[in-house]
Amino acid sequence: MEVIPLQRFKRAGKYVRAFLILATLGIILLFIMLLSLLIYAKILGPPPLAVPESTLYYSESGTVIGETNNGQKRYWVSIDSISPELVNATIAVEDRQFYTHKGFDVKRIGGAIIADLKARAKVQGASTITQQYARNLFLDHDKTWKRKWNEALYTIRLEMNYSKEEILEGYLNTIYYGHGAYGAEAASQYYFGKTAKELTLAEASILAGIPKGPSSYSPIVNLEKAKTRQNIVLHSMVQKNYISEAEQKQALQAPLSLKGEHTIVTNKMAPYFQDAVKQTLQKELGIDERTIELGGLRVYTTLDEKQQALAEEAFEKIITKSSNIQGALVAMKPKTGEVTALVGGRDYQQSPFNRATQAIRQPGSTIKPLLYYAALENGFTPSTTLMSEKTTFKFDEGQSSYSPSNYNHQYADSEITLAQAIALSDNIYAVKTHLFLGQKVLRDTAKRFGLTSKMEVVPSLALGTSGARIIEMVNAYSLFANGGKKVKPVFITKVENHQGDVLFQYKKENEQVLDPDQTFVMTQMLTGVFDETLNGYTKVTGSTISKQLTHVYAGKSGSTSTDSWMIGYTPQLVTGVWTGYDQAKKIENPAEKVYAKKIWATFMEASLKDKPVKYFKETSNVIGLHIDPKSGKIASERCSNSRLTYFVKGTEPEEYCPEHFKGDAPKEQQPAKKPWYKWILKPWG
Repeated sequence: MEVIPLQRFKRAGKYVRAFLILATLGIILLFIMLLSLLIYAKILGPPPLAVPESTLYYSESGTVIGETNNGQKRYWVSIDSISPELVNATIAVEDRQFYTHKGFDVKRIGGAIIADLKARAKVQGASTITQQYARNLFLDHDKTWKRKWNEALYTIRLEMNYSKEEILEGYLNTIYYGHGAYGAEAASQYYFGKTAKELTLAEASILAGIPKGPSSYSPIVNLEKAKTRQNIVLHSMVQKNYISEAEQKQALQAPLSLKGEHTIVTNKMAPYFQDAVKQTLQKELGIDERTIELGGLRVYTTLDEKQQALAEEAFEKIITKSSNIQGALVAMKPKTGEVTALVGGRDYQQSPFNRATQAIRQPGSTIKPLLYYAALENGFTPSTTLMSEKTTFKFDEGQSSYSPSNYNHQYADSEITLAQAIALSDNIYAVKTHLFLGQKVLRDTAKRFGLTSKMEVVPSLALGTSGARIIEMVNAYSLFANGGKKVKPVFITKVENHQGDVLFQYKKENEQVLDPDQTFVMTQMLTGVFDETLNGYTKVTGSTISKQLTHVYAGKSGSTSTDSWMIGYTPQLVTGVWTGYDQAKKIENPAEKVYAKKIWATFMEASLKDKPVKYFKETSNVIGLHIDPKSGKIASERCSNSRLTYFVKGTEPEEYCPEHFKGDAPKEQQPAKKPWYKWILKPWG
């Protein structure tokens, strides 16, 4: 036996002691580092869980009508909205010890290291679900030590601050399943055309196998490989006691109905409307574009899907395909301002320019109701008469002149009433009224009605020669329809963030900005546009569509050489239609000149079909009398024509129509002269 010298033995003992000391110091240092890491992670607190997610737009009924398009489909859903089969399959194949480890599976890491050493290559992964979630949320996939350190830090922070259910929910909503689908909901919709909650065991086991290699295990790309991977997933579920071997076999044999398309939004509905919604989010709610595109917002809009379809159908039905004319339509609920349908052009793909909200066009005679409302405020009544004849107006102290003309140069060559002037769209009456009131009155009144475009203070302003936006004109008519209460176009009722927190909630305004009595009187006069009893020397302007109307409407048409308009309303719906050429080309085709009226009538009748006829509710301070349309005076039985006309109490006529006095009218039927005291008290009512 060899005898080891004592000196050598002592030297070996020194090495052992040094090793033990270094090992102890290393352990202490490692402990300190781990403790420091834990303390640092605790100080940092919970990491935010926000991820890029598609913003969804909902209709009034709650149907998804569109989403932001950034090449990624992401729809966050709660874990309760994900099939338990998918949850179990994911845990079984990705991280069996998920509920017991603290973010890192030490045993699995050791096994992966040994496997890699044997194969002399990276053959086995050891990342837990928490680690993968951390990587998906905050990091890129570069294989660097810095990335691994950050991944470990984020993993610790996640485990420290969130429950296992929250981590699992986040993982299932962020993992990539291929074909642009991130998360279980987007993947379920893409592969199977159903929600994640509806997945069967067969479908869930297919999805759970995809994240390991989306380009390899997608059943759309390679069904054979996907089925092989599915078997591995199901076998893992058997080992985890989630399913039986019989269920594994049954799931493998179950047929798969693959879709291969993103079905949450199969067709972008109302693209012009959605553009207007986005503009509202940015300009009125102050939400930046990145948040709109990637913030996972839930935007609840006012769109009525049925009305939108009817609006688009009306354009396709009325305008011939050979015509290059453009058009726009806006429909609103007058009581709230909620926009229920919007068409900004004939083809969004060819021209996304939104003519409903962006185009400034000459409104023509549709501006007249605003002028005449101002006239009512300044002493006019439906029976106020002015001469309708060819007229040249002098202004600027006689330095300038203006000679408007009526349609087809037709004039009554006699006095006509305000009610007739509206129904017949008499231009001479309008300009006379405009100059009588003062040319600034219409401009200021238009601002009260919500028009923001600059208006020139000129005689022709009464005929709508200064441009206005279509949506603002429709909004102005909403004030008539809702009794004079303030209203503005509303596209959005509520906005939620990706966590369901309400960022915006629409609140209805209820401010009275117009006189309700004069507003009702104005509305009643606008019903005369469709009433042949107001016929004087030509047809009323609504006669071309009046026969197809089954509801009580108030409205006004308008036309210039380049623009055609029709705006009208019932108590429950106000709609405006504009047609014209983008470059203000003159409309010469007679058929194109009536497109706006026909589209309006078609849309309104279809929208209100099978709904009860609603009448405009008179206010308490108005009185209705049967009036002779030509003279504006009370119609007795001897008068050949009459129409029920409303006046603010105290302004109604007291004389009978001229026909009443033909023949031997009894003296007692003749109107009494107004007592002298009424003349004195008239300014005070």
